[in-house]
Amino acid sequence: MLLSSSVSAALAIAHVGKKGNDHAAKQYEEQVEATKLPPKSEEYEALVRAGPNLRSLQQIHAHLFVSGCHRSRALITKLLILSCAAGSINYTRRIFHHFLHPDSFLFNSLIKSSSKLGFSLDALLFYRRMLTSKVAPSSYTFTSVIKACADLSALKIGRVVHSHVLVNGYGSNSFVQAAMVTFYAKSGALDVARKVFDEMPDRNVVAWNSMISGYEQNGLANEGVVLFRKMLELGVHPDSTTFVSVLSACSQLGLLDLGYWVHDYIISNGIHINVILATALINMFSRCGNLSRALAVFDSLDEGNVIAWTAMINGYGMHGYGVQAMEIFHRMKAYKLAPNSVTLVAVLSACAHAGLIDEGRRTFASMKQKYGLVPGVEHHVCMVDMFGRAGLLSEAYQFIKELGPQELVPAVWTAMLGACKMHKNFDLGVEVAEHLISLEPENPGHYVLLSNMYALAGKMDRVESVRNVMIQRGLRKQVGYSTIDVNNNPYLFSMGDKSHPETNEIYRYLDELIWRCKEAGYVPIPESAMHELEEEEREFALRYHSEKLAVAFGLMKTSHGMTLRIVKNLKICEDCHSAFKFISIVTNREIIIRDKLRFHHFKEGSCSCLDYW
Repeated sequence: MLLSSSVSAALAIAHVGKKGNDHAAKQYEEQVEATKLPPKSEEYEALVRAGPNLRSLQQIHAHLFVSGCHRSRALITKLLILSCAAGSINYTRRIFHHFLHPDSFLFNSLIKSSSKLGFSLDALLFYRRMLTSKVAPSSYTFTSVIKACADLSALKIGRVVHSHVLVNGYGSNSFVQAAMVTFYAKSGALDVARKVFDEMPDRNVVAWNSMISGYEQNGLANEGVVLFRKMLELGVHPDSTTFVSVLSACSQLGLLDLGYWVHDYIISNGIHINVILATALINMFSRCGNLSRALAVFDSLDEGNVIAWTAMINGYGMHGYGVQAMEIFHRMKAYKLAPNSVTLVAVLSACAHAGLIDEGRRTFASMKQKYGLVPGVEHHVCMVDMFGRAGLLSEAYQFIKELGPQELVPAVWTAMLGACKMHKNFDLGVEVAEHLISLEPENPGHYVLLSNMYALAGKMDRVESVRNVMIQRGLRKQVGYSTIDVNNNPYLFSMGDKSHPETNEIYRYLDELIWRCKEAGYVPIPESAMHELEEEEREFALRYHSEKLAVAFGLMKTSHGMTLRIVKNLKICEDCHSAFKFISIVTNREIIIRDKLRFHHFKEGSCSCLDYW
């Protein structure tokens, strides 16, 4: 362990206790004052003028040696900070290692600068040198060191630093505690982060932000939203950083009403909408199904960068509006903004979902020729997906064959397999599925797709064989679920779900709804269900898919004319897709479904994807 040798050093200064750390803090402040040079110091002014320019700093460093000023802690500290800011951590290390007897101010300045500027490992090395030099760390030290651990997600090292915090009496320092919350949250130790957070007597907005962000970034968006609401109840004022995390959580959960509230709060409280916050709003509105509001935020930006433009392109693409996505892309180029790799993924994905094959080919070709970018896995997947959706299976397969061995990752083959299933090319599909299983033998999704291919080809003996292999290996199909937000409260449903207190009413309403759809011409598509079920059982399984239950509940609980918005964690099945067209007719409602891949807007008997998904 990087810091294992420093534990004894930390314990050696442990006896200082509260009195000692007060002394350390006072000593640090005295050193800050003592190291300040008069404003008229020629050497100091030269350093200020040089700024983070490495060549100028090296010249000044040489002058300091000649003039004998290289022993000045103030000058060397300033030189170290600037060389670090210049991005030359190697030069910074050389200066530091030749300086004898650095004090706490120098250590703290160097640790803070290296941690802030992304040289996290060096920040930890400087901290170890500080401990072995018997220089007592202060709260300033720990906030920077803990940040370095957070940026590295170095959980083991961070735990050691946490013990140092407690040993040195800074366990109740609010700034250090907030840093610890951030560290544990970023490292995925959310239980520990929450324990530290709950024990804080005075939680500042940084601590709240860290905890909310930790939940959101670790797949617990709902917990993040709950904590945000508690924050508001306690009268803590959120800032723009809070809202970026909350908007991301809304995006994941499809909480459009909460997203509206956040946007209105930002406007009414005069909070500046910078590019980061604007991008979060664009993503939220796009992913929650309100593209017009996303576009309004985008158009209101005085300043723009590639990230905001990419978010808008991606928003149009996921809704199947490829033409509009390409218009934004061409506007972006007209503003002389060069797209990055992520932008081109968004463009290619939009082309794939909208069937814009020629645009997709040109965009892919331009990556190297025009923008000097090397296509990555995501770009390859988009190209295979684009060709496959359009029924160009031979071209998709040829594209795969031309990839190098390192580029033939499972995601590429998965896109190819999806195309084979869509266009019912069973022989090629089986070949691709078997190849996928050889690459990822523990991924249950591949077995399910292979089983589907065999079933659709009528090879039920092979279906049974695949099922037996899954049982032997303990593999289970991913459980599908759908969520709907009603009156600012999220509700979750799974297939055949009977956990809701109004289950009987929901099922009865759905049965009546399906009967009305059948009268309008709807015919269930049983091949979407599990193959071992009898025909009558298949229809029952299809009827109670999670998204159908969510739609039924939404229709029951919302007023006539309101748009329903559903989020599903998996791809919508063919039968549900067909049923929702008819439901949109018999109920005269618009239904928006966001599945794993894209959006589907069902209205007046048709879907925005034009059955191309």
